[in-house]
Amino acid sequence: MHRRQLLSTTALLLPSLAWAQDYPKPGATIRYVVPFPPGGLTDVMARLVAQQLSTRWGVTVVVDNKPGNGGQIGAAEVARAAGDGQTLLAITLTHAANVTLFKGNAPFDFQKDLRPVALLAGSPMLVVVPQDSPIKDYKDLVAQAKSRKLNAGSSGTGTPPHLTLALFNDLNKTDIQHIPYKGGAPAITDLIGGQVDVIFSNFPESIAQVKAGKLRALAIASAARHPLVPDVPTTAELGAPGLAVENWTAIMAPASMPDAAVAKLGAEVVKIMAAPDIDDRARVQGFRVDARAPLQFAPFLKDEIERWARVIKAAGITAS
Repeated sequence: MHRRQLLSTTALLLPSLAWAQDYPKPGATIRYVVPFPPGGLTDVMARLVAQQLSTRWGVTVVVDNKPGNGGQIGAAEVARAAGDGQTLLAITLTHAANVTLFKGNAPFDFQKDLRPVALLAGSPMLVVVPQDSPIKDYKDLVAQAKSRKLNAGSSGTGTPPHLTLALFNDLNKTDIQHIPYKGGAPAITDLIGGQVDVIFSNFPESIAQVKAGKLRALAIASAARHPLVPDVPTTAELGAPGLAVENWTAIMAPASMPDAAVAKLGAEVVKIMAAPDIDDRARVQGFRVDARAPLQFAPFLKDEIERWARVIKAAGITAS
């Protein structure tokens, strides 16, 4: 009986393994959907990986920007696509949060209709204030948030800057008011102009203004200092290890893509991210490479979905 079961299982696996060996076919075109506008941190990393996959595999990888509805429009397209490995999806922390934000109100099931391929890298959040702000450091931010009304801008409801603010409020029992913007750039502009008090910012969206002296970084939400801002203390150093937040980016595929093909693609992406020149290019953009293949990425994604579900529910955040 055991031998027959083994032979049966092997017979089922052979087509998948053979399919994976032929994947991708030389000259094939792979559509890599980025559900955000061009030029953002997700788009930058997707194009870097797309270029490398094209070169290594002899295929054409086309980055297709499909922004809208908090990354849901592009994600829904990939969730409905064939599992032939010709359609991939770039995701971020936003999609982990969307599982809760759009629960019961999404055209697809993120956890059932898509499957993890590879984690690429993360970019820590930077706590920034205007250069002339009376808030002098992170502990002063906590103190002032408890003694007077403060507001914080973000790139939109449910985005990583908003979620980091919600986590800060929860950890410190404060009530900094959230002001959502249609993107990170206008929020940063108003922060520089003094219309908002603080932003828990995506690193690439504020680092140039910090370097230019228009913004002051109070802390970086991570366990280790960042080489681009070595003088900025971490939240861990400042006694707030719970406020460690990275806006990571990763690759997903339709759920019907065979295991062997997913494993092959995931392994190749990990190799790409391990290359020293890629690591250097990622670091310049503000990323910390954290490449993980499917079996390592899947539990990370599950933990992130659960973590942000708790924060969202505690803060009463709803999709706008």
